[in-house]
Amino acid sequence: MPPRHVVPEDDLYARLEVPRDATFETIEIAWRALLKRHHPDVAGGDGLELAKRINVAHDWLSDAQLRARYDQERYHGAIRRTRSARTEAAPRPAGPQPVRRRPPITAAEALHRFLDRVERLSRDELDRLSVAETTSIAFVASIHRFLSPDSLAAAGSVEGEVRRRLAPADWANPAIRDAIVAAAHEIVLGAFLDEHLSEPFRGRARDRLMRGWEAAVDQPRYGPNTPAVSRFIARASRLSEREVRALATAIRGRIASDPWPRGLDPDEDDGLRVSSALAGRDAVGAAAALRNVERATAVRAARLLRRTAHALVLRHAFSAADFGALVYAWQVATLDPGTGRHEPTTADATVRRG
Repeated sequence: MPPRHVVPEDDLYARLEVPRDATFETIEIAWRALLKRHHPDVAGGDGLELAKRINVAHDWLSDAQLRARYDQERYHGAIRRTRSARTEAAPRPAGPQPVRRRPPITAAEALHRFLDRVERLSRDELDRLSVAETTSIAFVASIHRFLSPDSLAAAGSVEGEVRRRLAPADWANPAIRDAIVAAAHEIVLGAFLDEHLSEPFRGRARDRLMRGWEAAVDQPRYGPNTPAVSRFIARASRLSEREVRALATAIRGRIASDPWPRGLDPDEDDGLRVSSALAGRDAVGAAAALRNVERATAVRAARLLRRTAHALVLRHAFSAADFGALVYAWQVATLDPGTGRHEPTTADATVRRG
């Protein structure tokens, strides 16, 4: 049996100058940046011992099992990490891996194209960005101290470029602003990240920075089932107070969280998650009758409107039985399945498969 490693007495997080909830990508960047700064060839003989301690900190904190043991023994219980850190359980690569090839255009050209696209964002795309995931911007903040002066200046100036291309109300929306700025950071900091991150960390960093942008842009407002969802929202705008009350009382008891079809995951299929969130928000906003009933009724009816919107966004992936259960309350209240197919302008089917 191999010997059990002794937990270091050193504060490994402080040694790498990172918080205790740092992602694996942040740890990788900190390690490489600090080694360059304190390498014996740069810092002289005094840097040798410090470089060793930096390497020990990296070895422990970049290995999921060793890190969990260190947290357990040093802090009497592993700390709660962010979702991305929890899911990154793979051990670090044995050696440097080749970085992903960048597009055959310069960073300046890529940034110019990106900013031009920001200027041409449609209202549908901006509304999708408003419900996109915004945690990616925190990643850049976590590596801020390791950036060169040029990289810091580029990261700061690109925010101004984005701001000039957005309406004031859109810039003031944190989700829209952060999703676009994070994608811009992927472009201006790409060379730095390529240098300081090997795979799989580089790919994860890119996914984190581009997640909101890619989930929202160049897609229909409500995803692949936009026509059916749009008809549902139009019908929701015509709900009467009687129908709102009928909707609220169509099912009894607690309303469970909205399920996802087998094979789909809101964490992995973020574009569909954005479509569902936006459809639910629009349906509730369109239902003016909600404002004319008692609060408890309005809250419950709004929850069931969001559930119906969710079902319609993902109707291509739900079985007939699951879809029927999700739109049951809507059917009972309105005698309409939610697609508007009882109306003369509608011809498509509600469920793609049985």
